[in-house]
Amino acid sequence: MGVEVPSTNELLDFVPVAQYSDHADGRRGGPLHLSALLPAVSAAIGVPIATPVHPDPERCRVALGMPKASSAIVVLVDGMGYWNLAMRLGHAPYLRSLMNESANQRPISTCTPSTTVAAMGTFGTGTCPGLTCMTGYTQRNPDTGALCQLIGFKEAPDPLDLQRQPTVFERLDERGVRVTTVGLPKFADSPLTKAALRGPAYVGDISPSQRALAACRAARSAGLTYLYIRDADKIGHNYGWNSQRWIAAFERIDAQLALVRRNAPKGTLIVVTADHGMIEADPGQRIDIASEPLLSAGVAMVGGEPRAPMLYAETDANADDIASRWRERLGDAALVLTRGEALADGLFGPIDARVPTMLGDVIVAARAQTTIVDSRSQTDKATRLPSVHGSRTMMEMDIPCLIDVA
Repeated sequence: MGVEVPSTNELLDFVPVAQYSDHADGRRGGPLHLSALLPAVSAAIGVPIATPVHPDPERCRVALGMPKASSAIVVLVDGMGYWNLAMRLGHAPYLRSLMNESANQRPISTCTPSTTVAAMGTFGTGTCPGLTCMTGYTQRNPDTGALCQLIGFKEAPDPLDLQRQPTVFERLDERGVRVTTVGLPKFADSPLTKAALRGPAYVGDISPSQRALAACRAARSAGLTYLYIRDADKIGHNYGWNSQRWIAAFERIDAQLALVRRNAPKGTLIVVTADHGMIEADPGQRIDIASEPLLSAGVAMVGGEPRAPMLYAETDANADDIASRWRERLGDAALVLTRGEALADGLFGPIDARVPTMLGDVIVAARAQTTIVDSRSQTDKATRLPSVHGSRTMMEMDIPCLIDVA
């Protein structure tokens, strides 16, 4: 039985706020969430690691349908959302074979915002952006008051100080479990790795096939192996996820995953997931704050990203007034919330006391194919990316959790 892809209107419509808990009670999220994945894998390999939002890893394992195994390989493909995958299965024989299994035909949810920084912290710690203090591509640095960028931690706090939640990898290592990460050499000691994914021994290689084989070699001993693949996101941002370049990259990713499947030791649990999906931006729906006085009035800084901007009010400006003007101007093009409303809705999950000072006074989520940019502070290229993510649509929020056993 194949996967039925919803209409474009459905895919670009908002989904309910995901819940952070262990209970599958019909609401979005719960154990069917990116935050539950590593706790569930820890239970699968026999060393359950509880987290503040997932105190029962075994419940997560059962809900996600993971069998028990002594060794597991978790592969995260950056930018390969569930519906991006479902619409391109003709190019991916291995992934298509997994999606033919009914157990793999249900997406799980990523976090809000649906972007790499927030999702990597959520994934690595098994918690949520509200606890990791990693709430977007850019956010306010409370020490300086200026914007900081969290992919490279530019103008940002020390990664170990900003993100204080222990990672699942760290917790497993402390309990004597073999934990290995395989990725590009340049990511071994990156600030983002230190913040969100610290703990494992790191194996780096510039060759995709050699990284796949290195993951399989690590899996020969009991424990957890994590393999990161970035190409879908990188190509999507530069050329668009509907481009021939993206399709070619997707085919290479499938081949890399198939290589893992062929070479993993017998009995290895293999889990394929992602951090977010991607939508194709419409240049005609691009809104530039710099050219719209109604939007720029009272706004000192714009953080977040084009699908999920955060607005930082000037000292003498009122956040409610800014939100009201934005609602009037944007109408159905975006959902506009004050910070208080966003926190009350549980948008970021449970909240560390430091987080409100980092968040914008107004939190915006773009609908349809809208992007909201600020050419005063963002490069022209950054404001015109052909494919983007970060908002709360089905296309961006739904991610795969594909389970296989070698």
